[in-house]
Amino acid sequence: MRRQMDLFGVLVLGLVTAVGGGTLRDILLGDLPPFSMQKEVYLYLSICVSLVVFAWQRKYKSIEKPLLYFDAVGLGTFVVIGTNKALAFEMGFLIAVLMGVMTGTAGGVIRDVLANQVPLILRREIYASACVAGGVLLVGLSRLGVPAEVSAIISASVVIMIRLMAIRYDWSLPRARGPG
Repeated sequence: MRRQMDLFGVLVLGLVTAVGGGTLRDILLGDLPPFSMQKEVYLYLSICVSLVVFAWQRKYKSIEKPLLYFDAVGLGTFVVIGTNKALAFEMGFLIAVLMGVMTGTAGGVIRDVLANQVPLILRREIYASACVAGGVLLVGLSRLGVPAEVSAIISASVVIMIRLMAIRYDWSLPRARGPG
């Protein structure tokens, strides 16, 4: 909305944000066709949400903060899904964590690049770092033999809590300083 895109632009950005990370993960893991092409419901849901956002664009400012909270819940969920999928493909520690981070963040990176913005995860937001914490925790708990459901709930909760605390207290990572 901030970039004043037309309806088609909003639909494209909504789709890539929703399915971009998981699609890229599946391609890299060799799970083809990717999930987004196996069940069209993900595409239809993304289109519907994009249409609602477009229709309510004037009211967006009033619901922007609550949407950040829902995004935190989705972020924790997607990190767990991506990390677990990589573990199911018997990937190592680092790849499993990266696939979790990618699942949660790559769609937003693609969206930001298409919208000609510096991606959120490269700015001061604590976003991808929360995903890293959750992915590391999930792999660690998994290797310790903690039941998958318990590991998933704990790891997703950690991502959600870190992200919510970052939003609430305006936490950020240190930034690079310019030359001079």
